[in-house]
Amino acid sequence: MSSPGAVEDLLRGLAPQVLGILVRRHGQFHAAEDAVQEALLAAATRWPAEGVPEHPRSWLVTVAGRRLTDEWRSERARREREVAVAVREPAYAAVAPPPDEEAPAGDDTLRLLFLCCHPALNPPAQIALTLRAVGGLSTAEIARAFLVPEATMSQRIRRAKQRIEAAGARFTLPGPAERDERLRAVRQVLYLIFNEGYTASSGPHLRRSELTGEAIRLARELRRLLPDDGEVTGLLALMLLTDAHRAARTGPAGELVPLAEQDRARWDRAAIAEGAALVAEALTWSPPGPYQIQAAIAAVHAEAGSAAETDWRQIVALYRLLGVLAPNPMVTLNRAVAVAMVDGPRAGLALLAPLDADERTAGHHRLAAVRGHLLELAGERGPARAAYLAAARGTTSLPERRYLELRAARLTTGR
Repeated sequence: MSSPGAVEDLLRGLAPQVLGILVRRHGQFHAAEDAVQEALLAAATRWPAEGVPEHPRSWLVTVAGRRLTDEWRSERARREREVAVAVREPAYAAVAPPPDEEAPAGDDTLRLLFLCCHPALNPPAQIALTLRAVGGLSTAEIARAFLVPEATMSQRIRRAKQRIEAAGARFTLPGPAERDERLRAVRQVLYLIFNEGYTASSGPHLRRSELTGEAIRLARELRRLLPDDGEVTGLLALMLLTDAHRAARTGPAGELVPLAEQDRARWDRAAIAEGAALVAEALTWSPPGPYQIQAAIAAVHAEAGSAAETDWRQIVALYRLLGVLAPNPMVTLNRAVAVAMVDGPRAGLALLAPLDADERTAGHHRLAAVRGHLLELAGERGPARAAYLAAARGTTSLPERRYLELRAARLTTGR
């Protein structure tokens, strides 16, 4: 017998490999993905009691292949295939190899990541499809993570697969001209998955560990497949260094604990050491990119013995470089905090002023929260309280709202 947890971990790693084999052999991403999900369900039911077969990937390929065959034997499926053949070439026909030809599992996983991040899909669809096809999460698990009904998530995933096939996407790695752009999308999708898990955008909990864990696992896999990409290494380092704070980010009642007040003895030192080593190594041979710079900032925070010992000048310099490489208002927002720690809160507030006119941040609760923090440092209790309350009204995260309301209340009572 095998434990359900061990079987789940094994299936999660095998899922993209099995899906890749079926898509290469038969095309029809939508049907292949449904067949793989049924095979995974059968394995999750049988393997804990019967034991893992000697060749688990072959077992899954066989079961999923039979599922496809059974589906195609139906009259309706035959008619649909005949119509498809009559009107157009199947989406993957030109690249599907003979059934007995195998490709390395890593190649299939990378192809799936690129396919799930096809430009025909918007980011929410890319995230959902990546978690389903590459991450091996069930539709119900993904729906729970994003606080939507399972039927809604099922429809989102189904439409994503249909858009990919309608776009004529092929199960191949993009050419050099398209590869960099698609890889940027892959990194961004993994980063969005991680961020949603690390600080949930809505709901009663600050963190969703299933998403952060899956994002880190997929980032490790992407680095294994692309060891010479400095930004992939930087992304993994950033995730590890950020997630190392998880045990100290919440108090006994689940309340948010800000970075400056966290018990650093509770930080994961193994993750910090790994993340710091990864970014230091990448910066020695790779041109610096946004993920590497963000990881370097996280490393400076993580390696400080206390909040007072943080090298804020180095952080300001890194944010200045990040603003050149990837200018956006959130970089300015974070830089304002760092500048305030070096040159005083008034200097930080001056950097925030232009963000009120930027539609990406105007009215955003994070801008109001940072303004409240800097106003509090400047001794302006009334305006700080108003900013905190505005931020609390704007967030849909209950832990963030409670924290911001508590900050505002403390300014009222003077405690």
